[in-house]
Amino acid sequence: MAGSKLTKAEIVERISENTKVSKKDIHAIVDYFFAEVKGALTSDRTVEFRGFGTFEIRTRKGRERARNPKTGETVRVQNHGVVVFRPGKELKDAAWPLRS
Repeated sequence: MAGSKLTKAEIVERISENTKVSKKDIHAIVDYFFAEVKGALTSDRTVEFRGFGTFEIRTRKGRERARNPKTGETVRVQNHGVVVFRPGKELKDAAWPLRS
């Protein structure tokens, strides 16, 4: 279904059905996986999954004249880190025909 979400719970369910490993164990593995990715990124390491893509932290330059969307007030935003994802070739190729 185009545009629908795939949740962590659904991923755990699908992996459990396909591997016959308990949902509890799969959930723990998925949580550990995300903790490792987050730990690597917060340690300024790049996380690469060949054929899927690469996650990294980049510095976003601060601005003197940013605007609070709720109040319209002008605020100063300092330099800060943002997570960036660059898809790998295989993911790009798979996604190419999906939207037109």
